Amino acid sequence: MTASEDIQRDLRLAARALGRHGLAHAYGHCSVRLDEHHFLVCAARPMGCIRLGEAGQLVSIDGPLPEGVLGEVRLHQQIYRRQPLTRAVTRTMPSALMALGTARRTPRPRHGMGAYFSTGAALWDDPQLVRDEERAVAVIDAMGDHGAVVMRGNGVVVAADSLQKAVSFTWYLEDAARIELAVLGAGLERESVTLQADECARRATLAGGIVERMWEYLTAGDPELL
Repeated sequence: MTASEDIQRDLRLAARALGRHGLAHAYGHCSVRLDEHHFLVCAARPMGCIRLGEAGQLVSIDGPLPEGVLGEVRLHQQIYRRQPLTRAVTRTMPSALMALGTARRTPRPRHGMGAYFSTGAALWDDPQLVRDEERAVAVIDAMGDHGAVVMRGNGVVVAADSLQKAVSFTWYLEDAARIELAVLGAGLERESVTLQADECARRATLAGGIVERMWEYLTAGDPELL
């Protein structure tokens, strides 16, 4: 099983975009499903430092992690095993989500970007790294069908049905966290309106190139697009 160069390139674009926009620093990774048995994870280095043409690593969904693949990639494995419609996963360390997570909170849908997580992100109430199978299973059990899980003091995992969506939705969730912190910091939690389920359903549209435009914004200036 091999990944096409187009898939390899898009994974590099995704990784560098997450790094460039402050969603990940030295730590984090992203992946894309190849088929029912394999996925491709980005190179095991800071995502913003992944080099032009640097290949990701093939991982079996059901087998042990290959040598050189980071331990928390088990989180990706568990999602792909349990969610056949998931095509991509991001594991990042955005600062606003990290701050909220320390208070055992996740963003509420207060604005347009937050509407894409109308039921909220799940919370995993443990700051330890997830480097064994048992812990990875527990985290993704907690994630359920929320599309994202915030790990207290340890970043966030986002899953979606395309790589472009996974990257864009990571940005959306972090933006929702920034709004949440701003509302809390201004003492406006009681006054701030949250979107109801029907409002979220109408607002969380994919029409009009919503994801495509965010992907273009996040990847703009990447050397592999010049």
